[in-house]
Amino acid sequence: MLAPIIPLIAFGIIFFKPPWTPLRITGFVLFVGGFAILTWARATLGNSFSVTPQAKALVTGGVYSKVRHPVYVFGALMILGLFLYMNLPWALLLLAIIVPLQIVRARAEEKVLLEKFGDDYLKYKKSTWL
Repeated sequence: MLAPIIPLIAFGIIFFKPPWTPLRITGFVLFVGGFAILTWARATLGNSFSVTPQAKALVTGGVYSKVRHPVYVFGALMILGLFLYMNLPWALLLLAIIVPLQIVRARAEEKVLLEKFGDDYLKYKKSTWL
């Protein structure tokens, strides 16, 4: 499942050579970690994944046992890491656009899940960190 990270690491080593500053190391760790957990979250969703809010199943296993919206959270961390690694701190302004949009999407998804799963969703929501 984490096999896609290997080409990313190779790409980073080949095309973005030293200096390995603390900022770039932090960015690399955030990018790889964010990508790995995002991949895990997406795989956990399986057939429940959709672009538009749908309530196919209430997924509560894996990373979803702690974070209700790991695709959004770790996607943002991955983007943050990429911008830090590439030494593009000005590009972090894009996160000021992306994060609020993801919050809107997460709230729309939560409405749909609450309508379909009711109390089960509320119990799940209380058991997670985010």
